[in-house]
Amino acid sequence: MKAYISVLAKSFSAIGLLVGILFFAASLTPSLMPRSFLVQGALSGFCAALGYGVGVAAVWLWRYLEIPVPSARGQKAAKWIAVILCIGTAGVFLWKAAEWQNTVRSLMGLGPVESVEPIELAAIALGIFLVVILLARLFKRTFRLFSHWLNRLVPRRVSKVIGGVLAVVLFWSVAQGVLFKVVLRMVDTSFRELDARIDDGSVRPSDPTKPGGPGSVLDWQDLGRQGRAFIASGPTGAQIGSFFNAKALDPVRVYVGLNSAETVDERARLALEELKRDGGFERAALIVIVPTGTGWVDPEGIDTVEYLHHGDIASVAVQYSYLSSWLSLLVEPGYGAEAGQALFREVYRHWTTLPRDSRPKLYLYGLSLGAMNSELSAHLYDIIGDPFQGALWSGPPFQSTIWNSVTASRNPGSPAWLPRFRDGSIIRFTNQNNALDIPGAVWGPLRIVYLQYASDPVTFFDFHALYREPDWMKTPRGPDVSPSLRWIPGVTMLQLLFDMAIATTSPMGYGHVYAPEHYIDGWVAVTAPQNIGPEDVSRLKAFFFERSRSADNPPPSD
Repeated sequence: MKAYISVLAKSFSAIGLLVGILFFAASLTPSLMPRSFLVQGALSGFCAALGYGVGVAAVWLWRYLEIPVPSARGQKAAKWIAVILCIGTAGVFLWKAAEWQNTVRSLMGLGPVESVEPIELAAIALGIFLVVILLARLFKRTFRLFSHWLNRLVPRRVSKVIGGVLAVVLFWSVAQGVLFKVVLRMVDTSFRELDARIDDGSVRPSDPTKPGGPGSVLDWQDLGRQGRAFIASGPTGAQIGSFFNAKALDPVRVYVGLNSAETVDERARLALEELKRDGGFERAALIVIVPTGTGWVDPEGIDTVEYLHHGDIASVAVQYSYLSSWLSLLVEPGYGAEAGQALFREVYRHWTTLPRDSRPKLYLYGLSLGAMNSELSAHLYDIIGDPFQGALWSGPPFQSTIWNSVTASRNPGSPAWLPRFRDGSIIRFTNQNNALDIPGAVWGPLRIVYLQYASDPVTFFDFHALYREPDWMKTPRGPDVSPSLRWIPGVTMLQLLFDMAIATTSPMGYGHVYAPEHYIDGWVAVTAPQNIGPEDVSRLKAFFFERSRSADNPPPSD
């Protein structure tokens, strides 16, 4: 056993381990989200493996370039000095880790932590590191097998090139085809079937004007858990009227689940049919919603606008997945675009046939992956002759087409986390602090608002952070971004990737959890509701603030 351990230890590169320790230490610095020791341990393990790979590559390059190396005695002395420095650096960073985490936690109103559980953290990191190294060695062995086999047919250097390509294709095919597509589609299908069978305690509506009720074209059970929750949880006209001490209507809500029909086009047609049956086109405003990857519609985003319009509003959504948005975004970013386009196409075609002076104003809404797919649902050339009135897109993912273009073309001097675009007549951005009232700017007939937090990694993740500092990290920074955050090549990208996976664990009003009071500002700007004054807005913000922070408020389901 001792001999085996000795051989195993000698199989590791000393330089690789030293660089890996430095990357491990760097991973402890703060990023956008507060991290538990479990998340931090996993992140640190991957960073250590990345650093090990960088060190091994540097040694290979050094030898390949035939640069002279120090004597054996000099190498040994340098190695011990490096070991001491790296271990000391890691120790200091572990000691500082809690303080760094607290710089993030304090910005989000969370209590401080006294320790990052260094022993548990290091154990998790070591396990992750060894697994990644094992996979890397498996890849190396596969490459050598291909090269050795091909060397009998082609020259040695050619065999190495082809062998490397074949190894990459094999591993990528396994990851992409098996892990990302086959497994995820199986999970998606399984949850689809399970969701249809879950008895969540919801009761089929007895009201014939409700989806799933008597006379509805939709079956209540086929709406799925998210659809049933969306239909059943909205405010009633009585509740809205009681708040304003005025007459209000029951808002119209339509939702079509994955199990309601086989294809996206069939589901979109069902949504239109149900919307017409329920009187959705007879309301003053109509919102076409693209839900998140799980099919969830954020109640903070829709309840608020229903109150603002005294219930004289309708909304419609079609489900396209059960996968979490961040997961869908990484493996299949265009997952819901087809569904969003089909729904908008059906609704828009009917809407354009109605008299302009009596039809509802048409708006778009989406959160997270829903925002990205809502952007893609309406093409400019299709609607330019008769445009919809506006859109509110919250937490737009980093791959969102329009968001990327507008952010890149922002006015000089405006930060990437809160851009200003041209004269502000069409597109404006806001965050926790209402930034929609731009001096001298006048809204045009089409109003688009992006609601985004500087601490939202779903919005500000960047693959290019691997080798360059993102614009949003430059000063001035967003109010909810730690001043201790530093860009570190390679490490920062992995930090943001892990931040994206835990983006909905932040308190409301930070990260990827959007607060209703911030939605209210956005909806007021986009829809310009009638008979709503500043006092009403303030009261409504206070009402939703208390409701959203109550113990009974469910966590986000994105």
